Amino acid sequence: MEYHGYSGVSGRLRLRINYLRSWLHHSLAFHSTHSGFAVKMQRLRGVNIGKHCHFNPYVLIDLMYPELITIGDNVTLGSFSMLFAHNNPTANSFLKLGDYPRKTGEINIKSGAVINPGAIITLGVTIGKNSIISSGCVVTQDIPDYCVVVGNPARIIKKIDH
Repeated sequence: MEYHGYSGVSGRLRLRINYLRSWLHHSLAFHSTHSGFAVKMQRLRGVNIGKHCHFNPYVLIDLMYPELITIGDNVTLGSFSMLFAHNNPTANSFLKLGDYPRKTGEINIKSGAVINPGAIITLGVTIGKNSIISSGCVVTQDIPDYCVVVGNPARIIKKIDH
């Protein structure tokens, strides 16, 4: 609740209402076969999205912190790709208050990037301009511009000539 600036009973209610609104927009975008509609719904949630982007159905964008995600122009997100701007490693209060707190971080996908189906982008990552993230990659580190990335964990296999 602290991240969103809410406190007390009314803060919890406002947080739940905002989460419900975000979930509704996400659900409409998630199941939409029309890319333009999906992009519009994600923008309503607070995701910063550039022009001429294409979202396939079933793209999962962080439900709690959509405003931490920035997507540049001409970006393609494949089906079942996932962008997580937070990490909540445990529901155990003892661990959460100790060494394993919730972490948040921005995700920045630069213009022209292609995120293929099933790729996972984690918090604090920047995907470079015109880079290609292959299917099933788990990206935990920044990717430079003009790269082809494969694997889990993601690794650069090629630089794209430009």
